[in-house]
Amino acid sequence: MSECSERWQRFLSSARPGAAAAPVGGERTPFQQDYDRIVFTSAFRRLKDKTQVFPLSKSDYVRTRLTHSLEASCVGRSLGGIVGREIIARHGLTDVESADFGAITAAACLAHDVGNPPFGHAGEDAIREWFKTSGLLERYAFSAAERADFMRYEGNAQGFRVLTRLQNPDNPGLQLTAAVLAAFSKYPRASELPEGDKEDRQGKFGFFQDDAHAFAETAYAAGLTERLPGALWQRHPLAYLVEVADDTCYLIVDLEDAARLGFVHAKDAEELLSNLAGDSLDTKKFGRMTDDRERISYLRAKAIGKLLEDAAAVFLDREREILSGEFQGDLLSASPAAGFLEDVKTVARDRIYVARPALEIETAGFEVLGGLLSLFIAAVEAGAGERAMTTRERMLLRLLPAQFLEKGQKPAASAYRRFLRVADFVAGMTDSYAVGLYRKLKGMDLPTE
Repeated sequence: MSECSERWQRFLSSARPGAAAAPVGGERTPFQQDYDRIVFTSAFRRLKDKTQVFPLSKSDYVRTRLTHSLEASCVGRSLGGIVGREIIARHGLTDVESADFGAITAAACLAHDVGNPPFGHAGEDAIREWFKTSGLLERYAFSAAERADFMRYEGNAQGFRVLTRLQNPDNPGLQLTAAVLAAFSKYPRASELPEGDKEDRQGKFGFFQDDAHAFAETAYAAGLTERLPGALWQRHPLAYLVEVADDTCYLIVDLEDAARLGFVHAKDAEELLSNLAGDSLDTKKFGRMTDDRERISYLRAKAIGKLLEDAAAVFLDREREILSGEFQGDLLSASPAAGFLEDVKTVARDRIYVARPALEIETAGFEVLGGLLSLFIAAVEAGAGERAMTTRERMLLRLLPAQFLEKGQKPAASAYRRFLRVADFVAGMTDSYAVGLYRKLKGMDLPTE
């Protein structure tokens, strides 16, 4: 067996870190079981009321995080299957099917946003900003990485925490396969790397210090090469495909949504999508279409198909670099469509992400999430004996679900864990729940039942 074959066998590991050995066989493969486990979680269901681009939109058509995740999983399954067929033939892999590549990628795509807080990426910014300006982090002797966990707070790291710890906390977690967890982890690194490293320390990261051991266990089981002890690993090869599926869906369908809502003119959207679709476009069929929505939907489907074809070609051409961890960047940026994608990103930056409805609600998200963090962290600090507890703080502590406290409804002894668990609570909220709870706690609304 060649070195590449051996590495792929490890990358496709069906071992479940931290779980007892599962029975082999049945109608579903382990990776299909992972997909089903994710679908039935409360964290996944809550994505239906979490911002994609246009928060709390009244339109039934516009995507939420839930529909985005479902679409990304479909794209990921197709892309994984395309790549898998060639990899299996190229290396003569045994006991592996192209459907396994597709199932792993689809499951990772399905889960890729489960850690996102309310109000989209503005929610991440709101949590970071609150911790940076609260003054709390300076009161305790946190390590540099623990402090960075809050100052660079990251939904991807929160997602790993949801999958391995918070969902079914007594289990703990979903006990997914190493292959799916590693493919899910697009940023296999800690929030803070040792001095002198060449990595961008301002970049995204994949796990909090509280979950470092669980991540290391996953990385080992999935055959990822450790670059810096306990802090940085190579990327799982299929994580590149997850990234393509996510980027393709949010870029292309955000443009489609924006055209539907009138923030981008239909003709401009058609031109951008036509450039991406390239020679896959059936000009005669397209010419017979007269409805703008139908034309854009057709172009969207063709553009996604062409992007998958290009991304798969780059992956297969650069496979050895990807397996060794030497490949830098992402597949789409290395594809022939890179220039056209930059045009879409420019329109998104200048006209979609600055649309008034998005800005209004996301700005309000800073007030809501900052307010909730202030209230509940003050309560857990008082509950931990850091100062005298007020009557209101005692009530707030009772409102904090038991899973975010120690036995006896007490806050964790560690300040780091106290803050992290309040962040767990706030990040898990939907947009509507966060707004409703904030209004009630501030006395703007009173419970009606």
